[in-house]
Amino acid sequence: MKSIGIEDLINLVKTYKTEGLEKIRKAYDMASVLHEGQFRQSGEPYIIHPLNVAYILAEIHADIDTICAGLLHDTIEDTNVKKEEIEENFNSDVANLVDGVTKISKLNFSNKVDENMANTRKIITGITEDVRIIIIKLADRLHNMRTLQYKKHFKQVENSIETLEIFVPLAYYIGAYRIKTELEDLSLSYIKPDMYKRIEATKLKIELENKDLLLDMTNKIIRILNDSGIPNEIKIRTKNIYGIYRKVIIGQKLSEVHDLLSLKVMVDSIDNCYRTLGMIHKEYHSIDENFKDYIWNPKTNMYRSLHTTVFGPDNKLVQAQIRTFDMDKIASFGLCTYWEINNDGARDLMQKELKEKYQFFKSLIEINSMFGDNREFVNQVKKEVFSDNVYVYTPKGEVIELPLGSTIIDFAYKIHTDVGNKMVGAIVNDKYVNEYYVLKNKDRVFILTDEAAFGPRDNWIDIAQTSTAKKKIREFKIREK
Repeated sequence: MKSIGIEDLINLVKTYKTEGLEKIRKAYDMASVLHEGQFRQSGEPYIIHPLNVAYILAEIHADIDTICAGLLHDTIEDTNVKKEEIEENFNSDVANLVDGVTKISKLNFSNKVDENMANTRKIITGITEDVRIIIIKLADRLHNMRTLQYKKHFKQVENSIETLEIFVPLAYYIGAYRIKTELEDLSLSYIKPDMYKRIEATKLKIELENKDLLLDMTNKIIRILNDSGIPNEIKIRTKNIYGIYRKVIIGQKLSEVHDLLSLKVMVDSIDNCYRTLGMIHKEYHSIDENFKDYIWNPKTNMYRSLHTTVFGPDNKLVQAQIRTFDMDKIASFGLCTYWEINNDGARDLMQKELKEKYQFFKSLIEINSMFGDNREFVNQVKKEVFSDNVYVYTPKGEVIELPLGSTIIDFAYKIHTDVGNKMVGAIVNDKYVNEYYVLKNKDRVFILTDEAAFGPRDNWIDIAQTSTAKKKIREFKIREK
């Protein structure tokens, strides 16, 4: 891994920001002094770690305060500096960010489990205060995972499991796919090293065998788009190792993985996305059941793209992901893209988007309000938010995200409290179902309500799976007493 110095960081920031560079140097100097005499298990001076965290943040065009917080992120935890000193030297934003990523003191706990649960809760709920706290933690975890070889085997596995359980879902939910996929692959390399190496070797072999085929398709599509006057760029992508592993463990053959080989086709407008789709389908036969329109119906983390799987040369399955240039940035970095769109006002825009558009955000707030015990909170988040989900549609085509195993009760209360309280049944895929019905992916759900309904039945609280539904049912019962 390339050694990063302060000048490397400054030069990277200069590519997108010319102001605030002295503030970054000041943060680096402060962190260097405070971490003087501290070393990582690799033997390197400790300052190398916060410098790399700041560099990762600069790669996604983070604002100056976030980069400063990245440089200072371990100072409250590992040195004698106080939050007030950081605020005095910088500002309240930097101080709050550093405090947000700082672990709670061990002195507050009687055992390691309670300490871990409290800190995990602090990490997860940090996003409700300032999404930049989570982004710094993701950068911190990414560099730690990149240098995990210096830890003992037990810690390697422990950190990798935690990464998959907590940090990968967080990266997914804010749309930071590049960080997510790297964290997944690094984690798998420590949890199942033999499997990782086998899949890695197979992936490299597949890439080599299909290099000419994919280049042929790329050049042909570029010619077609150029002839039609559509500005474009195409990148070749192979599914990440962990993604392939997930397919393998459920018994799927690699030849059947429709998105193993992909072409990312970027164009200049939404209209040209659909034009491009038609041109690709005219040239290559498509598999209808694998078509996804995430432009009209974005994923719940605001990912937008058209996905179509076609038969390429030699009948090889190739997925084409068609999107605008801006959609491609969001597909790679998610909410972090707002730093590029609106650097100075990005933080407020990120929080506004989270509150208004991201379904998981509301679930986190609800669960946080319901569980005082840290262990119960973390377990509920893992079960309800960070586990496998089911995606269903409202009558208007809106995608609703719910934990796997959810019923129409959960769906109804997700829509609105009154809808849940007045529900008398539902129409799913044009068939009547009762409250026991367990939702499946792509179900189309219409809730039947009656103004004269006497509210949720006594057994609904046991049928419901989500904290939101259970809470609203309890609140109704309390009001009716």
